[in-house]
Amino acid sequence: MLERAAQVFPDQIAIVHGPLHRFYREFYARSRKLASALSKHGIGRGDTVSAVLANTPAMLECHYGVPMTGAVLNTINTRLDAATIAFQFDHGGARVLVTDREFSKVVGEALALCKVKPLIVDYDDPEFSGAGERLGTIEYETFIANGDPDFAWKMPDDEWDAIALNYTSGTTGDPKGVVYHHRGAHLLAVNNVLTCGMGPRPVYLWTLPMFHCNGWCFPWTISAVAGTHVCLRAVRAKAMYDLIAEHKVTHLCGAPIVMSTFLNAPAGEKKPLPHAVQFATAAAPPPEAVLAAMKAAGFNVTHVYGLTEVYGPAVVNDWHSEWDALPLNEQAAKKSRQGVRYHMLEGLDVLDPDTMQPVPRDGETLGEVMFRGNLVMKGYLKNKRSTDAAFAGGLFHSGDLGVMHPDGHIQLKDRSKDIIISGGENISSIEVEDALYKHPAVQAAAVVAEPDEKWGETPCAFVELKPGQTATSGELVAWCKSNLAGYKVPRHVVFVELPKTSTGKVQKFRLREMAKAM
Repeated sequence: MLERAAQVFPDQIAIVHGPLHRFYREFYARSRKLASALSKHGIGRGDTVSAVLANTPAMLECHYGVPMTGAVLNTINTRLDAATIAFQFDHGGARVLVTDREFSKVVGEALALCKVKPLIVDYDDPEFSGAGERLGTIEYETFIANGDPDFAWKMPDDEWDAIALNYTSGTTGDPKGVVYHHRGAHLLAVNNVLTCGMGPRPVYLWTLPMFHCNGWCFPWTISAVAGTHVCLRAVRAKAMYDLIAEHKVTHLCGAPIVMSTFLNAPAGEKKPLPHAVQFATAAAPPPEAVLAAMKAAGFNVTHVYGLTEVYGPAVVNDWHSEWDALPLNEQAAKKSRQGVRYHMLEGLDVLDPDTMQPVPRDGETLGEVMFRGNLVMKGYLKNKRSTDAAFAGGLFHSGDLGVMHPDGHIQLKDRSKDIIISGGENISSIEVEDALYKHPAVQAAAVVAEPDEKWGETPCAFVELKPGQTATSGELVAWCKSNLAGYKVPRHVVFVELPKTSTGKVQKFRLREMAKAM
């Protein structure tokens, strides 16, 4: 994809980073130089190259230069603790580490803990003005300067070869190394063009971390359409509005927290959008009020769903134009569904995990969401037991519980471990959260099981309020009583900043611990 973009559009701007503007011919040459430099250090097929980088040009070059050698790119979450990073270095067998100076403290601690001794390549980003030291003996620009811009890279011998290693985000406290293959990465990269309605030469703002599922494969997608990557080190409202206005950004992706950042920005930081901006978001379906506010702000939101094991998103709420004529409450019901499979995904269904038979398509019968096809990982690195369990019966088990509607759209109801069983009745935490989100003062809500002597479990709600808004526990309980069956109403409402992973997922295992201690 990059080779073609450089051949057909050599003078098209590929990367923008602060004042830096880099053309496709330069992007391709620098990626080949990186590959060449890695090869000179003995890196080849199956070797792991780790990267602890922000959304920068170097991270984009790693997405091409590393696979050009046949090696595997392991992009590491920059917000992890030292022990977890050390585990990933050792488990993944890192032979080279490219690391940003901003993260030198935690990476330095991780290197002291791990057993592997990778070659350390420090990256000094001109856009980073903070503190941080170099950990190795060579800087990134010096390293690739020793490479050949005409390096004779080749395609993998087998499409099943690994291209990337991504560790699950750790909402369960049990990270596993997810191995991506070239075929899956290629297919999702192309599928992104279809899902996000990309025309020629889009301008893509990097609000989604590239370390998360390789940025949903968008580092490769943008080259397929000779688009422009607009790099951004940190998600800040003013910077995002400024970059959208300056570069006429057409597309971006992100978790719900990115939407909140846009919507809650001070008036002085907001700028009118140059046109409708396409925004793809994952995690829980955005509440109706958030979707309306985003539309009013100039964003067209597409809801997608997936997991690390399926390269990020592989399911999309594919909106039908005739649904625009439905009453608002019926539109909201349609928007709350995860949707249908991506074009490149072979199979998506809701099955009974015991019988492996599809559940009735009635929008009510609960089953497990399962995937099949080339958009599914190779497996978990060095973890045959978990791999075999994940693929039991020949399909990938997501661990998400949901229903299948008559029109073939799936809707999540919960993670299997998040279902609340109260007096023998199953309560969907998502259903209770949806009720709370409809309260005008609620910005974020998460519901987990609280132990109860009589009922076994009852719902416990953890809530963040919008800036400047107030609400009491009693008020929110009363609100839920007017919107839910009595047994689904939270026994307690706790006001707290929700603990999240770096990709915006609420860490419910921590909330469950808090609920148990109540």
